[in-house]
Amino acid sequence: MDDAERQRHERRLERDRRRREKGKPTYFESDATLDSWPVAQDPSERSTAIIRPHRDSERDELIELEAQALDQEGQAAPPAAVAPAVTAEGTRRETEDVGRGLARSGVIFAVATGISRVVGLAREIAQAAAFSISGPINAFEIAFLIPNTVRSLVADSALSAAFVPVFSDMLVKGERKRAWQVASTLFWLMLLGLGGLTALFILIAPGVMELFGYGPDNFGTIATTLARILFPLVLVLGLTGIVVGILNSYDHFTVPALSPVLWNLIILLGLGLGVQSTSSTSTQLYIYAAAILVATVAQFLLPLPWLRGLDGQLHMAIDIRDPAVKRVFVLMVPVTIGLGLININAVIDQLFATHLLDPNKDPAAIVRAFRLYMLPQGVFSVAVATVLFPLLSRHASRQDWRAFQNVVGTGLRLICFLLIPASVAAAVLATPIVRLLYQHGVFDAAATERVAPCLAAFALGLTFNGTMLMLNRGFFSLQSPWIPSWVAAGNLGLNAVFDAVFYRFGTWGIPLSTSLVNIAGTAALLVLFRRRLPGFELGQTARMCGLVTLASAALAGVGWGIWRELDAALGQSLVAQIVSLGLGLALGYAAFFGLCRLFGVHELNTLLRLRRFRA
Repeated sequence: MDDAERQRHERRLERDRRRREKGKPTYFESDATLDSWPVAQDPSERSTAIIRPHRDSERDELIELEAQALDQEGQAAPPAAVAPAVTAEGTRRETEDVGRGLARSGVIFAVATGISRVVGLAREIAQAAAFSISGPINAFEIAFLIPNTVRSLVADSALSAAFVPVFSDMLVKGERKRAWQVASTLFWLMLLGLGGLTALFILIAPGVMELFGYGPDNFGTIATTLARILFPLVLVLGLTGIVVGILNSYDHFTVPALSPVLWNLIILLGLGLGVQSTSSTSTQLYIYAAAILVATVAQFLLPLPWLRGLDGQLHMAIDIRDPAVKRVFVLMVPVTIGLGLININAVIDQLFATHLLDPNKDPAAIVRAFRLYMLPQGVFSVAVATVLFPLLSRHASRQDWRAFQNVVGTGLRLICFLLIPASVAAAVLATPIVRLLYQHGVFDAAATERVAPCLAAFALGLTFNGTMLMLNRGFFSLQSPWIPSWVAAGNLGLNAVFDAVFYRFGTWGIPLSTSLVNIAGTAALLVLFRRRLPGFELGQTARMCGLVTLASAALAGVGWGIWRELDAALGQSLVAQIVSLGLGLALGYAAFFGLCRLFGVHELNTLLRLRRFRA
């Protein structure tokens, strides 16, 4: 170090000393900037950067949060020229502590998400009882699908996936004021941009719905009106994506997970009022759609008070010159392609259903099965991936690749442990599940016979959809979103080919093609991820999945056998169905957990330790 550099270094130290005395934040030891992304080169060739924030009275909550996260992740270490030695025992203890910490966060989020999913299931049951799967309800499902697809392209999912890594990176580097400026800019840009897009769609809605076969001769007026009521969801969910992204970056998961409870309750209320207030099916659907819009606005408003407790706030700002704003949109393009193409697969599925199958039965049948399929998906895989995403982003920002690989491996194993038995149970017990949950009101046995095979076909890809979600989040955290985007593009073409082949088998052929695409997508992502970051415990994960699959086979045999005997003995009354299906699942899962314990599945031990810890 020459004299000039030494003097500059001393001036920086003196400036930090004066700032500490005034209670202001000091600067980090890392010289990294927002533009020096940690994945600019091969991670194995880069050293680990240690960023150590200092306490600031104005930012006490953020500093404490980051310090606590560092402790739990085992990353807190004094700066040194050479990394300290790590013993095998220390590594094992650190890994177990990380696993328990991740499991705790995952369970909290899963419980909150589970409550919302249960209430959502009640909404689905009420809808099925009121409208079944025949008639204009199919136009409603398509009208609902369109804004959901656009939302996935430009609103909450894609926006949050691109926003969280950039926002978290600035928080880790201590750029709090700038982080909130960027968040505010994005909030107002979404408000203006999505507001204009909503207005445009309201004008062209008739033409869009006619593409799906809902023209003047087939519920065209109903479909257009429903689409116009529902499309503003895109605007509201775009703003929600910013708010939830901020809260997740501060490790606040519970409130965003509980807000769908309010969403479903409002919709249930609207559905009840709509069915009771009129006998017109079209009017009932209009009230139902309006309730969904009102509920979405309430879902956006609910988390807002929790922003006040953070170290910044959203304000009026449009600073498009900030490189971070540009960076979010640059990241959002491939994320939009990746997530959007996944949802465009659903559009392709429904195009086949409306044009080559029965447009007034099959679209709704596929959606009813899809909702049941998404119940374990939302409770488990979404919970795990959402909790781990900010953690992955922080590890990538610190360039701690060993911890990053450990989190990815842990996430994959947790998802497989939870979803493999769920997929097996949904496949072998599809008929009693659909019959118990849906066969009420106008939903009859013929509808059950159409929906149950769809659920069984969807169940084949349940686990693979969850692992795709986890791997996608891993690539997003590495800020390499183009990789899952190319995989999604390939899946798009593959899905169209499979739909063209399997629709001939009947309604369930469409869900089957979706499951096969999920399997192919997971295989491609695993290969590409291993090339990028080799050694993320894939062998350990494969062994665990094999053991869990064996245990799930026992679940299938025990569960189906118990249900069949009880169903034949007790009949098909509501109470009898609850007893036969409930005992079948309970004893089946008892066999599953017993074998997992016998096989020494580590994920079960983690959950048992978590139970003892909470007790």
